[in-house]
Amino acid sequence: MSQSKSADVIHIHPDDNVCVALRPLSTGTSVRAGKGEVCLTGQVNAGHKIALREIAESDPVLKYGQTIGYASQRIQAGEWVHSHNLELGLVSVDAGKAIQTPAAPDPLTGYTFSGYRRPNGSVGTRNYVAVISNVNCSASVSKYVAERFGPKELEPYPQIDGVLAFTHDGGCGIRYSGSSHQMLNRVLGGIARHPNIGAYLIIGLGCEQASIGHLLDDQRLVQISGLDQQREGPPVFSMQDCGGTAATVEKASAALAELLPRANDVRRETVPASHLILATECGGSDAQSGITANPALGVTSDMLVACGGTSILAETTEIYGAEHLLTCRAKSVEVADKLLERIQWWKWYSGIFGEEMDNNPSLGNKEGGLTTIAEKSLGAVAKAGSSALMEVYQYAQPVTAKGMVVMDTPGFDPMSVTGMVAGGANIVVFTTGRGSCYGCKPVPSIKVVSNSVVYERLKDDMDIDAGVILTGQTVQEVGRQIFDEVLAVASGKQTKSEIHGIGEDEFIPWTVGPRL
Repeated sequence: MSQSKSADVIHIHPDDNVCVALRPLSTGTSVRAGKGEVCLTGQVNAGHKIALREIAESDPVLKYGQTIGYASQRIQAGEWVHSHNLELGLVSVDAGKAIQTPAAPDPLTGYTFSGYRRPNGSVGTRNYVAVISNVNCSASVSKYVAERFGPKELEPYPQIDGVLAFTHDGGCGIRYSGSSHQMLNRVLGGIARHPNIGAYLIIGLGCEQASIGHLLDDQRLVQISGLDQQREGPPVFSMQDCGGTAATVEKASAALAELLPRANDVRRETVPASHLILATECGGSDAQSGITANPALGVTSDMLVACGGTSILAETTEIYGAEHLLTCRAKSVEVADKLLERIQWWKWYSGIFGEEMDNNPSLGNKEGGLTTIAEKSLGAVAKAGSSALMEVYQYAQPVTAKGMVVMDTPGFDPMSVTGMVAGGANIVVFTTGRGSCYGCKPVPSIKVVSNSVVYERLKDDMDIDAGVILTGQTVQEVGRQIFDEVLAVASGKQTKSEIHGIGEDEFIPWTVGPRL
């Protein structure tokens, strides 16, 4: 992405007919961008677009060298461009398939982190014990059990980061083995198998549709788990069989106490960076996100891929309008078709509820300068760097491919990250422009902010300031900084969200289908 910038604006691509304000600009301000100079016809806030020449009604508005929408009325040179004069229109992109697949990158060797090796070959970046509720009816009991094991109770077990209750609002009122059931099983099974989970137990009610037996059989949790429980399987408790709430809490707490010494019997060891599976997410985005934080994370993604690791791009509703940038570099036509099928599914699914894909940008996104979903998506896919698209996964499906992959998730951050974590991601990098204070236990989440103003205001929540790209540092330099932070955090360095204890309430599985 070529960029020319002054103290006032940035012109991202030579073909763009708009530039982006880097600070609030008043009426009459003269700004130079590209080969020309324009005088502002009105006030423009930071992150918002300015027309560099007259744009006729129905003509495309170009940013990143791509169409982000069409003028809904004539736009004068120097005029503010936003929702009042720009609309998405009909999204029509040339979705070439596997026509520009990049070659494998030159290998990056020697990069390591200190992690927990698990019996199934995966590597954890943290070591938690999980209390998994298979249905909402056992959520409170699961929390009661976890709450019995606070910092004081865990003092004898220094290798354990905490005991977490994984609860949710589903598990019943669904078709047995239907789509909702399968999706929930993938999420819960992914948590049980996750390399950051050293041991787990499961608590249910007893009469739910998403039965514990189906979960164990469907996900083969007895054979595959963070702790070597092959012979005996995980402890399982049914409230109806145990005698109710109090009895279940007592029995499950006693079983968990027996697991702690075994879960604590691990030590970090040096392993190659190829064991990292990176979840990339953007939330509370602004116009600078696609210029600073997301491209910098794309550099990190490419570096990890070159190390032999995996980077996941998600949020399918924030790929829409930019999918052609991914399908053209897919490793095969079949992989490209998987992504296009997911885009079509989302258009159908949102239409059922009278929604449109362009409803995705939030009020905060728009206040930060993003107008259409195409504009948001073009900035969002920068997180995927320039590597080949190797595979496309369903929500919470186990991620086994190396390289850059896509997972089908919603744009709602907790649901999206929950799916990637259930798929095996053991590190998260979360970019934000407005300031999303997000955490994600059991996986550490590194917060990268797109502009220095928000970084300074939210220093207690943000880990890295990518806004320095607008004042002299390069995208490559900040991308390398994020990569170094990924290795440090994977080795045990706490993120800001971990210091605050954020992350237990952000476990939100996504399921589709009616509740019956």
